[in-house]
Amino acid sequence: MSETFEMVAKTLYGLEEILAGELLSLGANDIQIGRRMVSFTGDKEVLYKANFYCRTALRILKPIYHFKAKDADTVYKEVKKVKWENYMSLDKTFAIDSVIYSEDFNHSKFVAYRTKDAIVDYFMEKDQKRPSVRVNNPDLYINIHISHNDCTLSIDSSGESLHKRGYRVDQTEAPLNEVLAAGMILKTGWKGESNFVDPMCGSGTLLIEAAMIALNIAPGVHRKEFAFEKWIDFDQELFDRIYNDESQEREFNFKCYGADINPAAIEIAEKNIRSAGLMKYIELRTQPFQQCTEAPQPGIMVTNPPYGERISSRDLLGVYNMIGERVKHVFTGYKVWILSYKDECFDKIGLKPSEKMKLMNGSLECEYRCYDIFEGKIKDYKKALNEEGEARPSRPERPSFERKPDRSSRPNFRTDRMDRPARRFAAAHAEDDNERTPFIPGKRYFGDDRADGRPARRDFVGKRPVKRHFKDDEEFGGKKKFGDRSFKKPFKRRGKDDFED
Repeated sequence: MSETFEMVAKTLYGLEEILAGELLSLGANDIQIGRRMVSFTGDKEVLYKANFYCRTALRILKPIYHFKAKDADTVYKEVKKVKWENYMSLDKTFAIDSVIYSEDFNHSKFVAYRTKDAIVDYFMEKDQKRPSVRVNNPDLYINIHISHNDCTLSIDSSGESLHKRGYRVDQTEAPLNEVLAAGMILKTGWKGESNFVDPMCGSGTLLIEAAMIALNIAPGVHRKEFAFEKWIDFDQELFDRIYNDESQEREFNFKCYGADINPAAIEIAEKNIRSAGLMKYIELRTQPFQQCTEAPQPGIMVTNPPYGERISSRDLLGVYNMIGERVKHVFTGYKVWILSYKDECFDKIGLKPSEKMKLMNGSLECEYRCYDIFEGKIKDYKKALNEEGEARPSRPERPSFERKPDRSSRPNFRTDRMDRPARRFAAAHAEDDNERTPFIPGKRYFGDDRADGRPARRDFVGKRPVKRHFKDDEEFGGKKKFGDRSFKKPFKRRGKDDFED
C-alpha cells in the first residue's frame, strides 16, 4: 500500500469549495477548507493528479515538518533537524519561499536566509559539501509558512503557479487569471450541456477554459513541467499513466462563442485558442456588444466587462447600461453571469440577480452575479419553474466539507487559542499567490525605497501583507518538451490546430 501524507492546495478567495470538490473527485481524503487553501491527505498518485487535473489550484504543497518558533534562530535550529538527504542531493539546486503572518517576525527575507543557512550547514556538517541555490527553475522549491508562532516547512510540488497553463502565447493589457476564469465557470455548474458565450472575451481566457471544461481536458496538459518531476522519489511510470489517460474526456456538441470590440484582442485570442488546440470548438468575431442581435440557443453567458481602471466613470456606467439592455432583449432563456466590482455598475444593468458571491480578481474585491433572463413577468417564470419541478435547475448539490476555524477574527488570538496537533497545517494560509518574489541568498537590500521594480517590504507588525494585483511577467506559450518520456497515446491537442473538421 502506498504511503499517505498531508498536502495543502492553495487557491483564490471564493474558490475553496470548488477546489475541495475537485480534490474529492480525485480520491483525496480528510478534506478541510481554510482561507484560500484546502488541506487534504492522499498518496503520490493524488499529488500528481492534483497538479495535473485541478483547475482551481494555484499550487500543491507537501508539508514535511511542523514546529513552533518565536525567532529566526529557532527556525534555523528546527529546519536543521530535517533529514534533507531524503528530499535533495548535493548536485541539486533549491530556492526558498517564505510567507510570514506573525508579530514575532518582522522580515520574511531574513527567515528565508536562516532557512537557507540551516540547509547548507546541514550538508556541510554531513558531507563537507553544500548544494547550490538557484532562483529560476531550481530542482527543489521549499516553502516556509509562519502563522503567529506555528511554522510549517513544505516542499512545493508545482513549481510555477498552476494558473500558467502553458497555452497562452499572447495577452491583452489585463488578462484574466486562468484559475479565476475556471472557477467562475465551475461556479455556474456548466459542463458543456449548452453553448457558451463571452461577448467581451479579451484574450480568450474564459472561452479556452470553458472549452477545456466541456471536453474535460486536463488543465495541466500544456505545461512544460511540474516541480515534482525533479524530486528524488519521482515515479515516471505513474505520471506517464496519468498524463496519457484520456478516458475521462467527453464530446462537446455545442460551441463557445466570443466577441470583442477590439480587433487586436480578437487576434490575440485566436493565437491562444490555436495554441490550445481548440479552434474547432470556439468561434470569434470582432463586434461591439451593442451590435449583438441574436444569441445561440440554448446557452449561458459568462463575461468579465471593464471595471473602470482604464475607462472613465461616465463611459463605464454607459457600458453597463448597454449590457443590461442587450441581455434583456437578446439573451432570453440564458443564465447570465457577470463579474464586476462596483455596485453602481451592477445597478445600471437594471436587473435583479438570482445569485451573488464574492471573488477576488487580483487585488480587487469583486462580486459575481447571476441573472436569469426570461420573457414576461417574474411571477409567471417562477410558476413555470415550480410546475416543471425545477425551482433551481442549474446546479447539483455540492458535498459539504469541514471548514478550518478562522482564528483571525478572535479578539485575542495570542492568549485565547488552543494548540493544535503538530501535524495540522496553519489554518490561516492566506497569502496572495500571484508571482513569488525571488529569494537570492547573500544579496543585501538597503533602505525601504528600493526603486528597482520589486514589491515594497512587508510590515508584519499587526498588519496584513499588501495585496498585489495579478500580473503575468513572463512569456507564455512554451510547449512541453517530452524528453525521454514514452507515450503510448500521444495527446493530439498539444500542438497547433490542423483545422480538420
